[in-house]
Amino acid sequence: MGTPEFAVPTLEALLSWPGGRVVAVITAPDKPAGRGQQLAESAVKKAAVAHGVPVLQPTNLKSPEFQAELKSYAADLQVVVAFRMLPEAVWNMPRLGSINVHASLLPQYRGAAPINWALIQGEKQTGVTSFFLQHEIDTGNLIFQDVVPIADEDDFGSLYEKLKAAGAALALRSVQAIAAGTAPSIPQVPSAELRAAPKIQKETGRLDVQQPATALANRVRGLSPIPTAFTQLPDGRTLKIFRAKALPEAAGPAGTWHTDGKTFLRLQTPDGQLDLLDVQLEGKKRMPITDFLRGFNVTLLTSPAA
Repeated sequence: MGTPEFAVPTLEALLSWPGGRVVAVITAPDKPAGRGQQLAESAVKKAAVAHGVPVLQPTNLKSPEFQAELKSYAADLQVVVAFRMLPEAVWNMPRLGSINVHASLLPQYRGAAPINWALIQGEKQTGVTSFFLQHEIDTGNLIFQDVVPIADEDDFGSLYEKLKAAGAALALRSVQAIAAGTAPSIPQVPSAELRAAPKIQKETGRLDVQQPATALANRVRGLSPIPTAFTQLPDGRTLKIFRAKALPEAAGPAGTWHTDGKTFLRLQTPDGQLDLLDVQLEGKKRMPITDFLRGFNVTLLTSPAA
């Protein structure tokens, strides 16, 4: 069960394993996409069809018709990666239950956006976790965990790729252990310092210039290349920021701009400056800051950023 590209390597890994058989794939219904609003298939559906695996695309997971069809496949186990919440009648259907692969080291970063939030919070490592599904989201007993270091240059895009591959390997190892009857089932230990990973909203990307420069740089990393951090220029236009770094410059009025008009554009924070490296002005293409400044009227940067 899965929908986006993140779940495809797991499906490929399970399909390549001679010890079992993928009897069906459950994914999201086709949705209109692009300028023409043509119906688009999910990445998981495309992979399943390419391998000749039956595909189910329910609009309602509680539908008796869907559940009857699902039950007809008599699966021993369900593997869930980047899908949606399942009703108990679905996750408890197979004789061995259902497992999920989550892109964090649970119980840290439970929720819809663990990769983004690990970066936003400035973590130095994250990982992938396999666990048995139960009622509360991301709280089931742990099977395995693999740690993945976060490099200083990682952003959401690069870390997504690392965790996608790590998740596939972990899923296969977990399924193999379950088949062999050797899989652990370890209760998660609650902590007073748990960090959540709620769904990313548009406003999550708005930079608060009252925050430290390092915090803003981490927010940029955690939202690049999508959905992207942003700020408003003094003329009201939105400036998306794909890459930036924190500079420990002298403190000054937060929200003011610094530029030589040619090589750098920096946003003042209470403890330093955010050095913008790769940006996109609304209605324009993404570009390095030197290219941006070549065609931008820097005299507009005369009042604090929004």
